[in-house]
Amino acid sequence: MPNYSEIDQPSVLSYVFYPREDHTPCPGYAFDISVPVDDDVSIVCRSYKGDNAWPWIIYFHGNGEVVSDYDEIAPFYFKYKMNLAVADYRGYGASTGTPSLAYIAHDAPILYGAIRDELERKGLRSDGWVMGRSLGSISALELAARHGEKIRGLIIESGFPSVSRLITHLNIPAQGIDLDKHYRECLQMVQAINLPILIIHGEYDNLVPLEEAESLYANIGSSEKELLIISSATHNDIMFVGLKQYLEAIRKFIEKTSFTNPSGDKPRES
Repeated sequence: MPNYSEIDQPSVLSYVFYPREDHTPCPGYAFDISVPVDDDVSIVCRSYKGDNAWPWIIYFHGNGEVVSDYDEIAPFYFKYKMNLAVADYRGYGASTGTPSLAYIAHDAPILYGAIRDELERKGLRSDGWVMGRSLGSISALELAARHGEKIRGLIIESGFPSVSRLITHLNIPAQGIDLDKHYRECLQMVQAINLPILIIHGEYDNLVPLEEAESLYANIGSSEKELLIISSATHNDIMFVGLKQYLEAIRKFIEKTSFTNPSGDKPRES
């Protein structure tokens, strides 16, 4: 598995993370949980419920976002009969601690498990799909590699197989880091993932170039994979440039993978 601690230099982290302390009161159709991930460190996750029977997407957001940004985005998912649970990162929103690449890889399984447990406790569906946007693709891919048996399907939006190539692309100072070694480790992880996957990317994404999505598509170990390129979209407007196409693709992917359950549990209607 990739060793992110080797990349966690201050010069890299200052470019990769943009934590904000913004955190809105929880809307009436949502609920928050605070998840302990380390000594004196807790991360807040917000779950948006449109209907008890709808499937859940467990979502890891981009580096400049916080969970409460999704107060306005979740209702778009409701229109396509999907619930959304969004996880924050250390130091983001109401969460404590300091973010790092190693931490987001470490925390992802803990957050995923806590969200599933809370859904089960509330009598809701817990047979979830995992989605990562941009930086969140690290969390999503780590989860798919380590706990694929618990996940129905994987969605990567504006993501990448390895942060090492982005460091080079964005000219981020990274002295003394073996980026080639990290890239090989990431590709080995991606090649071992056999979950169904939907990859969505903007045609004109200059922050995370389209080649990253194409590389992920080419290297992912899954035989059930799809790459959707949103025409004319960039990194930060992809959802709204192709809103209908974007959400229809996710909904169809969920419908297609609803009865592919690696855990052996009986699937529930969506």
